[in-house]
Amino acid sequence: MSLTPAEHDRKYGELDQVLRAHVGHGPRDPLALTGYLRHAWRTRPWAIAVAEQQLRDYAANPPGRLRVRLGEFYAPPDLGLPDAELHDWLVWLADRLAENLESGQAPPPSPPVTRWEWHARFPELAQLLGGWYSQDMPDEFTDHASALADYVDTTEPGLVALLTGELHDLLALPLDEHQLVRALTELGMEVDPPAPYTPGAWMSALAATLRA
Repeated sequence: MSLTPAEHDRKYGELDQVLRAHVGHGPRDPLALTGYLRHAWRTRPWAIAVAEQQLRDYAANPPGRLRVRLGEFYAPPDLGLPDAELHDWLVWLADRLAENLESGQAPPPSPPVTRWEWHARFPELAQLLGGWYSQDMPDEFTDHASALADYVDTTEPGLVALLTGELHDLLALPLDEHQLVRALTELGMEVDPPAPYTPGAWMSALAATLRA
């Protein structure tokens, strides 16, 4: 019997977050760990201790053959790390989290630095851009405005309000237009802004439209 969502979250939920923060990076890439820690300190600092304990528990009790056969196990994402090295890396990562907790030093505020951190900080903006402004947008909607109208019509108002706040948060970051384009691409946008807007001006226009 496979893990239920509740069992997964209870045993592996935060472990999964910190591991996924490393996907696409080397296992010891400081950018990945810094991105995870910056977001965790900003939103839920208690989760760092949870991640540390879950990492140690998983390293000490990897799934045996029976649990693998039954599907009652957590499969780590592919980090490009040989299985023989996974245990030592999990312990190393748990040690880094413990050191950070003991120092009490959160990474300095900055714009996100990894794809995981962009999506963790701006989840609803990623939903909008990846779902409504992907490369399929021209086949599904007549223009950018109709795509936004469809999002608003089909999305719970509380999430629309969350998106509005995320847009203001994004626009408050010290990003030039080139950096903003990269951020929007990381968040799933695959089409150009409507003419004559720059990416920054379009994000401002979206925020103003949603406020209205």
